Amino acid sequence: MCFCQLNKLQDLDLSSNLFQGILPPCLNNFSSLRLLELSGNLFSGNIPSPLLHNLISLECIDLSYNQFEGSFPFSSFANISKLQVVSLGSETNKFEVETEHPVGWVPLFQLTVLKLFNCKLAGGVPGFLQYQFKLIVVELSHNKLTGSFPNWLLENNPGLEFLLLKNNSLMGQLLPLRIHTHIVLLDVSYNQLNGQLQGNVGHMIPNIVSLILANNNFEGILPSSIAEMSFLLFLDLSANNLSGEIPKQLLAAKYLEILGLSDNKFHGIRCEKQRHISQLSRLKILDVSQNHLSGYLSSLKDIQYLKHLQLEGNMFTGLIPRDFLNYPKIFTLDMRDNRLFGSIPNSISGLSELRILSLRGNLLSGLLPNHICNLTQISLMDLSSNSFSGSIPRCFGHIRFGDMKKDDDVFGQVICSDNTWKYLTAYAGYLVKYLWLEITETEENYEVVFGTKNGRYSYVGGILNVMSGLDLSCNNLTGEIPHELGMLSSIHTLNLSRNQLNGPIPKSFSNLSQIESFDLSYNELSGEIPPELVEPNFLEVFSVAYNNLSGRVPDLKAQFGTFGESSYQDNSFLCGPLFKRKCNTSIEPSYSPPESSRESEAKWYDIDYDVFFASFAASYIMVLLGFATILYINPYWRRRWFYLIEDGIYSCYYFALDTHSKLLAYLYN
Repeated sequence: MCFCQLNKLQDLDLSSNLFQGILPPCLNNFSSLRLLELSGNLFSGNIPSPLLHNLISLECIDLSYNQFEGSFPFSSFANISKLQVVSLGSETNKFEVETEHPVGWVPLFQLTVLKLFNCKLAGGVPGFLQYQFKLIVVELSHNKLTGSFPNWLLENNPGLEFLLLKNNSLMGQLLPLRIHTHIVLLDVSYNQLNGQLQGNVGHMIPNIVSLILANNNFEGILPSSIAEMSFLLFLDLSANNLSGEIPKQLLAAKYLEILGLSDNKFHGIRCEKQRHISQLSRLKILDVSQNHLSGYLSSLKDIQYLKHLQLEGNMFTGLIPRDFLNYPKIFTLDMRDNRLFGSIPNSISGLSELRILSLRGNLLSGLLPNHICNLTQISLMDLSSNSFSGSIPRCFGHIRFGDMKKDDDVFGQVICSDNTWKYLTAYAGYLVKYLWLEITETEENYEVVFGTKNGRYSYVGGILNVMSGLDLSCNNLTGEIPHELGMLSSIHTLNLSRNQLNGPIPKSFSNLSQIESFDLSYNELSGEIPPELVEPNFLEVFSVAYNNLSGRVPDLKAQFGTFGESSYQDNSFLCGPLFKRKCNTSIEPSYSPPESSRESEAKWYDIDYDVFFASFAASYIMVLLGFATILYINPYWRRRWFYLIEDGIYSCYYFALDTHSKLLAYLYN
């Protein structure tokens, strides 16, 4: 490289390019070099430790985000006394940093920034950190660290602001913290920490901005002192064993943008607490899914920036409020697997940017409203396992269902921009270096469960930008399938099974060019299977089982060559190579058996209706007369019968009165 001749070079920044190959050996000649920034390239091979021996003036080195391999001894930096910033990290699993060899080595440097992410660190937290007292940033995420939480790291470094230990194997409790006013980010998610959270944790770290304790084994109640974290933006306690009620003090955190409490054991949420939630006006993500929360839903219309709302897997009941949401730019509304009843409110049509709507597994009923078709940006809609009735609205054919623009990257955006920090480092009074900490919460971490291909699967991150589907299964829908559904050319999954749909299968379904899973089973469909259905090239799962279809099955070519007899099961008049019944051009669906056959069959299933009704009436009268005779003869049973009638009347009266009172209280409160 041309810079190899610059022996007195002090600053070398080649970051974010496409340089490849091994590190140039001439780097060893730059004894005056202070900054070596080579991150974000394609350098490969080993990092030779002799390469650093002469870099005695080095203050900052960043070799992260390359393709290095092999093992690198961190003690190679031991004698570089001016070193302040070290960033070594890899996106591959072939690079390892050895921090404990030789045993007991003591560094001459005092670091301010240390980033060793995905470097195969094993055992306890690196021992040389016990000699560091000026640390501001420490990132040791995505390693194999074990042992207890290094509380001493905070005690030795009172200026520590960022501590990231995500995705390791740390165990034990979070030790009692001393007051630490500088820490703004603490991420120990995806470890094996347990025990209860310290009761005064909010007092110990009052200036924390991001507290991420997800995917551990913490238990007990959530301390109300969290409300003392007055600058809290991001709180993620999901996937633990926390229980009790959500403290109302937490719901007063005025700067909170992301609140993740999913997969715990929180219970109960009174109406007044739901009103506190609506005070979190800056909230962008609210995830309380998979808990034991119950009660009626209240309006969240005052939360003006909400993008993702996850309430699934709880015990919420009652109607969906008319003014439940009022923010048109919300992307996800997931309320599946609760006990909500009633109909879908008209106000939902105002959520014009909604991409994912899941109301599966509730007690919702009534007709599918036409105003739901105003959600033209929808890509995933799951209304299955409810009690919706009536016909499928024809306007469903005008919803996008995956017909997205190339630049329509909703689930790859940064949600909490204030959680993106850059650490400013100055060298020799004039050199400025920004170190970005990648701790943002994005839609790439967002997970949605949707049924397709005979199963329910989780979709996370960018795949949600291209995944699309409509699931109306397990309802009471009737009528014919509207041919307009054939306009959904970008949809991947269409499930209309287990309803009472009748009529033919629309030929327009041949236009579903991207369809992968197509289920019409357990309905009352009739007629032939359109031979044009063989045209889609990506179909993996197909079922029209348990209908009244007839005629020849589609040709066993392309994708249809992979479907067996189970895809057509229990359609008595289908014929073709998959069945014992061979098709004949003279065979018609309306085929009727010979007269002699009908006579023989009539002996076991025909009914003489005159005889049937006469015998039924006689039996009914005899039962009534016998019952009246018993009451007339036995006065004890007569009194018991009258008491039973009286109790029934009073029960009905008080039930109606109580229901009426509760309904009035709900409507006027």
